[in-house]
Amino acid sequence: MDKQQKKRLAILDVLRHSGDVVSSTRITELLTAQNVYISERSVRLYLRELDEEGLTQNLGRRGRSITEKGRREADASRVLEGVGLLSGKIDLMAYQMDFDPALRRGSVVVNVSSIPIGEFTEERLDLIERVFSKGYSMGTLLTLLGAGESCGGHTIPEGHIGIGTVCSITMNGVLLRRGVPTTSRFGGLIELHNGVPSHFSDIIHYDGTSIDPLVVFIRSGMADYIGAVTTGNGRIGVSFREFPSDSVDAVRSISKQLETIGLGSLLCLGGPGQSLYGVSVGPQRVGAIIIGGLNPMSIFEETGVRVRSSALSGLVDFNNLFHYTELRERLDDLK
Repeated sequence: MDKQQKKRLAILDVLRHSGDVVSSTRITELLTAQNVYISERSVRLYLRELDEEGLTQNLGRRGRSITEKGRREADASRVLEGVGLLSGKIDLMAYQMDFDPALRRGSVVVNVSSIPIGEFTEERLDLIERVFSKGYSMGTLLTLLGAGESCGGHTIPEGHIGIGTVCSITMNGVLLRRGVPTTSRFGGLIELHNGVPSHFSDIIHYDGTSIDPLVVFIRSGMADYIGAVTTGNGRIGVSFREFPSDSVDAVRSISKQLETIGLGSLLCLGGPGQSLYGVSVGPQRVGAIIIGGLNPMSIFEETGVRVRSSALSGLVDFNNLFHYTELRERLDDLK
């Protein structure tokens, strides 16, 4: 990425994170605070270019705001700039969590999504419950956050309710504490035909992105959970993991234990050197396909609601999780 493109991206980032209209003077000040040195005159020139490309909107004396196209441009550029960031975060979060399945105590990794309060319609809640009941989620548990509450770097804005879904990286953390190392290879979409997994339709490798693949698939409209839960024909989010071949019995045992607790997510586990849905593994490795934790949140995107989701957002205590069948009642308490 050349210097000019980095400055354009820095301006878009300032506008994206401000959440409001920002003047060129203020943009210059914020860039200087981030050690990005650029004159206000240059900022104005860049903004004109961004306006012409439809990435920003000129609101006169008030300043500029970022457009949806501009947000997508900033996200895509950050992916290229931040290669390898997600794979490192996966390992860090797996190490930091301390959930003990035997004691049913400790912290688990969650994804957090902010939903406008008025968008929790009966139709959407019904579809979300069906995603859970079909087994297309990371277990059967979730948590809620009210406006102003935070998890990791994600704070729920006013007028919104946060939904914390259990992240599949929780399984990595449990296995790590049992001495089983996990290699997280990629996130992808699996095509379903009559409720049966068929093949991977799309994949994004974890060591080549800074944005969680399921966030990308859900935001871009590539997932199809409504089809999956209504007709059996759709696309659901999963991730591909590898383990040492000698650990296959331990992985199977722990997966069953997590399933009993409500944290199960194992779609399938291969044998030593066995390919899964066309994805090969080494002779001393076994592959596994794990259901994605963010999957239920796709229902909002698929029904026209833009959702801000943060994968691997932070850690929550297991005791703060509840069964998905309690969601409606808990929502009423927060509204």
